Amino acid sequence: MNEYVAPLGGRADFATIAAWLPSAARVLDLGCGDGSLLAYLSRIRGARGYGIEIDDAGVLASVRNGINVLQSDLESGLAGFEDASFDCVILSQTLQAMRHTEDIVREMLRVGRQAIVTFPNFGHWTHRLQILRGRMPVSSSLPYQWYDTPNIHMCTVADFDAFLAERRYTVENRVVLSGGKEVSVLPNLLGELAIYRFRPG
Repeated sequence: MNEYVAPLGGRADFATIAAWLPSAARVLDLGCGDGSLLAYLSRIRGARGYGIEIDDAGVLASVRNGINVLQSDLESGLAGFEDASFDCVILSQTLQAMRHTEDIVREMLRVGRQAIVTFPNFGHWTHRLQILRGRMPVSSSLPYQWYDTPNIHMCTVADFDAFLAERRYTVENRVVLSGGKEVSVLPNLLGELAIYRFRPG
């Protein structure tokens, strides 16, 4: 279990991500929102880099947080960045909103030496229970209703394990959290948030 350092905004996954980065790492944060993750990584690990965000409000908030941010649509790719430009490329709780999942993961591993991906686990037992009741899941990790959700491709821990294995990517670390604490037993059933660090095989 990684030593916990209280992150900005209370995101338990921030501490896990920070523990996996070398000091002064060059980082690209895709779908960076208000830039709080990069601000935290800069403070804790001395990380340097850029955020990419499409939303006007997110870009403005990132600038206010002192983050170097580029306004761009991730679906158009990362052609503006050279191969291996970054130590790590992060996609934090944005994977499920991507239309072309395989393309963005491939691009992450082109421009970065390794990738970190986090996503809400659709296989959590509360989600399964809601589906059995005939409803689409709504929870703290999936707070949207079916009609207003930005999520397109939901997946489980088991799904992402298979995705990485089929493409022969090497998983360096995998942590699954529930209530901010690591789940070591039945993570696909009991975990709410999955965090992976991986690289090309």
